[in-house]
Amino acid sequence: MTVPNIQLHDGTSIPQLGFGVFQVPPPETAATVAQALEVGYRHIDTAQMYGNEAGVGEAIRESGLDRDDLYVTTKLNNSFHRPDDARREIDASLERLGLDQVDLFLIHWPLPTQYDGDFVQTWRALIEAQEAGKARSIGVSNFQPAHLERIIEETGVVPVVNQVEVHPFFTNEAVRAADEKHGVLTEAWSPIAKGAVTDDATIGGIASAVGRTPAQVTLRWHIQRGDIVFPKSMKAERMRENLEIFDFDLTEDQVAAISGLDRGEEGRTGPNPDTFDWIP
Repeated sequence: MTVPNIQLHDGTSIPQLGFGVFQVPPPETAATVAQALEVGYRHIDTAQMYGNEAGVGEAIRESGLDRDDLYVTTKLNNSFHRPDDARREIDASLERLGLDQVDLFLIHWPLPTQYDGDFVQTWRALIEAQEAGKARSIGVSNFQPAHLERIIEETGVVPVVNQVEVHPFFTNEAVRAADEKHGVLTEAWSPIAKGAVTDDATIGGIASAVGRTPAQVTLRWHIQRGDIVFPKSMKAERMRENLEIFDFDLTEDQVAAISGLDRGEEGRTGPNPDTFDWIP
């Protein structure tokens, strides 16, 4: 199954579906990522906060795949927003991954109530890293529209992606609209709402109609709306199933029915970026 690439505004491209390693235990990461690569994934999404960059790097080294055939994303930990810390830890990520350059480096959370509210200084550190060739592209994660506007206004540098919570029960349209306004692509974390889509009657009915699973239907909904997704599974069968979403289409009515499941703020499964302030 061929995963389409989407063009980013900086001239690079990104596979629209990848493999996420959030909550994959560090001792199991190398084997899990190796399985994902064997199944056919070429886009791996990790983060300093996950504690498993080294396992991702090990799997990449052992895979025998050309570096140019892989797309690797990582994210800056909340503890390292000050510029000197960010510079040091960007280098540390490269060392753990065993790479000279990542394809995409993100600020994991804006933390507007921490660091004197100055997440712009952190964005400038990522800009420096890109200019130094340590990241091909740079972006953000969990940025609200006001956060996005601020870093663009103060630096003139537009993130290529914004990775945020998006799923049928929290479609996060305000953020998606702000992203689109600036040419920023939306990456969806928790794309199947931590598995809750499997119990939804509307999604289940559509799944029965098209002969797919609720998870496949939901991932297809994301793809047709232009989101980038990276579902996580530690089972090879489910990894394959999540890849098999490019040989069918949902109708406009089916897409609209799934979008209609949005519950607004009540649908969130994770914290609100305006108030999230955790520093490990």
